[in-house]
Amino acid sequence: MVFLDTPIEYLKGVGPARAQLLQRELDIYTYGDLLEYFPYRHIDRSQFSTVRDMDIEEPYVVLRGTIDEMHTVTSGKSTRLTARFSDSTGTVELVWFQGIKWIKESLKSDVEYVVMGKPSVFNGHINIAHPDIERADRESATTKKYYPVYSSTEKLKTKGLNSKGIAKLMEQLLMMAKGRIPETLPPAVVAKFKLPSRADAIEVIHFPRDHHDLVLSMQRMKFEELFFLQLDYQYAKYSRRLQTDGYAFPVVGDAFNRFYHEKLAFELTGAQKRVVKEIRADMKSGHQMNRLLQGDVGSGKTLVALLCMLIAIDNKCQACMMAPTEILANQHYLNIKRMLEGLDISIALLTGAVKTAAKRKIKEQLREGKIDILIGTHAVIEKDVQFKQLGFVVIDEQHRFGVEQRSKLWTKSVRPPHVLVMTATPIPRTLAMTLYGDLDCSVIDELPPGRKAIKTLHCTDAQRLKVFAFMRNEIAKGRQIYVVYPLIEESPTLELKDLMDGYESIVREFPLPQYQVSIVHGQMDSEAKDYEMQRFKSGQTQIMVSTTVIEVGVDVPNATVMVIENAERFGLSQLHQLRGRVGRGGEQSYCILMTGNKLSNNGRERINTMVATTDGFRIAEADLKLRGPGDLQGLQQSGILQLKLADIVNDEPIVRAARESVQEILENDPELKAINHGCLQLYLQKNKRGFAWGKIS
Repeated sequence: MVFLDTPIEYLKGVGPARAQLLQRELDIYTYGDLLEYFPYRHIDRSQFSTVRDMDIEEPYVVLRGTIDEMHTVTSGKSTRLTARFSDSTGTVELVWFQGIKWIKESLKSDVEYVVMGKPSVFNGHINIAHPDIERADRESATTKKYYPVYSSTEKLKTKGLNSKGIAKLMEQLLMMAKGRIPETLPPAVVAKFKLPSRADAIEVIHFPRDHHDLVLSMQRMKFEELFFLQLDYQYAKYSRRLQTDGYAFPVVGDAFNRFYHEKLAFELTGAQKRVVKEIRADMKSGHQMNRLLQGDVGSGKTLVALLCMLIAIDNKCQACMMAPTEILANQHYLNIKRMLEGLDISIALLTGAVKTAAKRKIKEQLREGKIDILIGTHAVIEKDVQFKQLGFVVIDEQHRFGVEQRSKLWTKSVRPPHVLVMTATPIPRTLAMTLYGDLDCSVIDELPPGRKAIKTLHCTDAQRLKVFAFMRNEIAKGRQIYVVYPLIEESPTLELKDLMDGYESIVREFPLPQYQVSIVHGQMDSEAKDYEMQRFKSGQTQIMVSTTVIEVGVDVPNATVMVIENAERFGLSQLHQLRGRVGRGGEQSYCILMTGNKLSNNGRERINTMVATTDGFRIAEADLKLRGPGDLQGLQQSGILQLKLADIVNDEPIVRAARESVQEILENDPELKAINHGCLQLYLQKNKRGFAWGKIS
């Protein structure tokens, strides 16, 4: 058995009972798992606090002083030992509940000690329970300067596995591990970045000799984490290119050219042209494309997707577009049908709302190849939906779909179709490099000419009457308004404006017959939702009161005002998506962020960011910093960002270096057959997890 794979129960001091706890509480099964259970901080034993300046909020303090007196106190069945510890600035009580006899005999009143522990308050007095304590004259010689602090749990602590207990196990294991921790990175990579060996880095992270060594070792292990994350994804991409034949689409024919020259009423932006060329190159290559298309709200992603679908049609294949909601699918269908009017291209819409007989006919025509473009919701991935020859798939707002759902479109063709996944939620550069390492990425980073920047304003409840007056002025100009609420019904736990209350107050302020108000929320059935949406789109109603169901996919160029209630409760990306519902025509548009008077620091920072910029990528970077990658929309399902040391927000240079290193290796040795890449093959074999759903779009 390989040393690092030894079950943790065989480590002296662990045994079966503690091993079960370590497995259950910390996911530690082997020696290797324990070695990679890194401390979350280190205490510098050379930096002393004084009793007077001690911060009880600190997880640990280090004090230097003497013990003046000790008392054993019995209360009922429990006994505790207390000692008064003093330095030149004051006194603090030390408390022990176990090992009392040994501690009482070993502590002397005329000796200087170094005490380390967590301060707390009991009965109005500061104390330190079960501190680590060493004689000051021996401390520098027998202990390390930096002491590790490990996360533990209540159950582990009851079995003696608090931070100190884990540190003792770690010290013992590191002694046993000398010469038994193999290198995992290729020698050329270690040399290029002047990285310490893996064995040295692991030992130093647990028990650093000095701060400089700790920094180097942390960088080494962060690099390793990010390197293997990139290897997982990029090896999948290279393997797919080597092993998977895709459709080769060499022709740009009648469908594309007629649409481009006869139907386009405006020039494509430079960014749109660049992205079409990138996708076109993939489609010609004969390798199956997996590409992520990012573009801010209103940047023209759908037009790019349509142009590429037309190339597939010119090459005798069908295309499919899948959207997360019926509203968005309907809108794509109507817009694309309008744009292609007069061309001999068959388009169909398939959603849950389509009647059974119509569904049956669509499915039959798909199998016969009579439908060129199918647009729909999850309905398009049902088992009985079969294409004659599906060559190009577009997945809009891809984070709304699970990877297994997206993958079902892959199986609807003899050859894997080209896949374009689109998002209007800008993904920060570091996150895109990490999360979408297996996808080629394209970015549309400019808006069509003539679009005016949306003005964003922050208003409190005290300014509500002014907001109503502004809304009346916009309606008087013939404009329309969205008012968005975070909840449908009042929640007893959150002091939020709920939708129904909001609707009633809007109707009171904007009464019939002068004003018409629509209402839309996720609990309405499709028919009712569509009816209200159509009333608003056609201009029959001036105000749309809604939940975030209109966050994606509602396109009403005449709407110029977006009012968001309790804006501090929304994430930045969601606020940005909502704001993108206005500003879609040529008129000046506004987004009004309504909040209470009191805001948390985090809430205020989000609101200030929204007021300061309309740049989706800047907003995404700010969101990443505020919330961290684990909370960002759609990322929880990925499960790949559970990094032990690396932080993709603050470690962008390491992310980039790791990515470039993996790219360089795979470009020169895509199958990793070189002798120096054996460690990488070993890693990939060890981490194989069956069918890789995540590699599909």
